[in-house]
Amino acid sequence: MFRKTRLYTPGPTPLLPAAQFAMAAADIHHRTAEFRALYTRVLAQLKEFVGTENDVLMLSCSGTGAMEASVSNLTSPGDRVLVLSGGKFGERWVALAKAFGCVVDLVSVPYGETFDLEVVKAAVKPDTKAVYLQGTETSTAVRHDVQEIAAAVRAVQPEILVVVDAITGLGTTHFDVDAWGVDVLIGGSQKAVMIPPGLAYLSVSDRAWAAMDASKNPRYYFDLRKERKNAKNGESAYTPAVALIAGLGAALDYIAGQAGGNLAEGRKLLVDNAERCAAMTRAGLVALGFTLFAPTAPAAAATAVAVPEGLDSSAVVKEVKARFGAVIANGQGEMKGKIFRIAHLGFFDYMDTIALLGALELVAKDTLKLPVKFGQGVAAAQEVFANSK
Repeated sequence: MFRKTRLYTPGPTPLLPAAQFAMAAADIHHRTAEFRALYTRVLAQLKEFVGTENDVLMLSCSGTGAMEASVSNLTSPGDRVLVLSGGKFGERWVALAKAFGCVVDLVSVPYGETFDLEVVKAAVKPDTKAVYLQGTETSTAVRHDVQEIAAAVRAVQPEILVVVDAITGLGTTHFDVDAWGVDVLIGGSQKAVMIPPGLAYLSVSDRAWAAMDASKNPRYYFDLRKERKNAKNGESAYTPAVALIAGLGAALDYIAGQAGGNLAEGRKLLVDNAERCAAMTRAGLVALGFTLFAPTAPAAAATAVAVPEGLDSSAVVKEVKARFGAVIANGQGEMKGKIFRIAHLGFFDYMDTIALLGALELVAKDTLKLPVKFGQGVAAAQEVFANSK
């Protein structure tokens, strides 16, 4: 049987063909009028995609580079910060904050859960400089309520900086960055914008810019003030990822094109598509007898699924790839072997969702020995789709 490789992973995600063509044709020097025009256009598009009036910058790095920048640029050694952690990427915030000498107060919840707002409020101190959290914790497929958390911490400490890793949240969750008072919101290229890894982007509020002037942590490549200064002239501070920026422009054009050229409306459609595919997947998996790992706060970026006791999720990951060429993700860290994850962000649609559920019916029946009747997972997903707007 022929097998076509398909990515169902929460990054990298499937590539948009139009972006691939744009990247292949991006033979542009980065200190030319042609590139300045491209760079300026893409930065303006990113502001619409994020949905903010704040500055938006691009960095040639993975999302972790932007996470590091949001620590090094906003804090000084000895500053107190609050980290909300519910998985591997929350733990990354802890490591980054400690690497730059911050005093870290931690609110931690078990993998698969989200935060109690009263516990969060109790953890805010009068001298807490910033709170760092995920919009979506990709390792567990949990979505955190950024709006409620931002309001809760500001009720205790009005000047606190709110920094959100939305690397898988952007394009899968409706954010109102300015209304919620999010000071830094971080995205990554290998997620909902459907291009390869290598670009991070972030929105930065006026309050965050003011904090940078007082920060005493060392910065060089990730000095956001340099990027801001250069961006005003249509340039990056250092050699940019030219091809990726061309691909990002094409991807944002495509998203806008889904809504008649309106990028803000296209972003909403992108989020709604992820929500629909996620809801279809959850319904199909439950119908097959699987247990959702994060049923109370499920993300639209990905769905995490627990395997029956005594089984290893690695077997599901391997079987889906070996039989059908589909790549899904295992659990990370302490969850490896306990859950598998299926992505819905970016270039996924109804057909992708139905195809994977059909494959999982066979794996559930043959590998996991679940009492599956063919079509029951697909039928449940069809019901969700038929009843969606």
